Amino acid sequence: MDLQNNRSVVLDTETTGMPVTDGHRVIEIGCVELIGRRLSGRHFHVYLQPDRPSDEAAIGVHGITDAFLVGKPRFAEVADEFFEFIQGARLVIHNASFDVGFLNNEFALIGQQDRADLSQHCEILDTLMMARERHPGQRNSLDALCKRYGIDNSGRELHGALLDSELLADVFLAMTGGQTSLSLAGTEGEGEGAANQGSEIRRLPASRQAGRIIRATPEELEAHLARLEAVAKSAGAPALWQQLAQGN
Repeated sequence: MDLQNNRSVVLDTETTGMPVTDGHRVIEIGCVELIGRRLSGRHFHVYLQPDRPSDEAAIGVHGITDAFLVGKPRFAEVADEFFEFIQGARLVIHNASFDVGFLNNEFALIGQQDRADLSQHCEILDTLMMARERHPGQRNSLDALCKRYGIDNSGRELHGALLDSELLADVFLAMTGGQTSLSLAGTEGEGEGAANQGSEIRRLPASRQAGRIIRATPEELEAHLARLEAVAKSAGAPALWQQLAQGN
């Protein structure tokens, strides 16, 4: 398999509960793309109708109610776009066996057996295993790692796949050394797809097919903005994601 080693996709999911063997399903997928060690500005985010109720304990973790998911797409409707977004990338996931197991199951349920083992299509890096090796005997949850590496997660009152993937991207960069502050690839005047790393400018190949973007609904955008405002209020400054979006 020819992996694009400079391309990583930081991924997180939320589910109706656990384990997957009890028929639980994925209800949210959030991904952000890194080219080298920089955010490309591309992401994949979707809420999904699971056709089953969520456990109360799960709702207490992520806050995604059954009523909110009414009318959302089913996995089969977004499977091709999701697979196109992650194919050939290094997937960076915290506790990867959980998310990969659920995603493999979703592909299997819609009869896409050729995609029901993501390890055959992507390199998978588990940041939980990495953290346990680097910090044995310590707590290595995402919240604990944010605290350890000085990453602001004050807006994370509930789990959310897109927010958690953004935080995990920052944790991953911190754990692997080098740049620990996410910045959008390229600067003004470099052209589309350019990534400025010091004096070197690396451009994505012109032949590379652009992925489709699933637009967030007005309700999803409102919820995301509210989360960012909570972070900004607590920190006394714009949230990191807001700074990146504004090019600061």
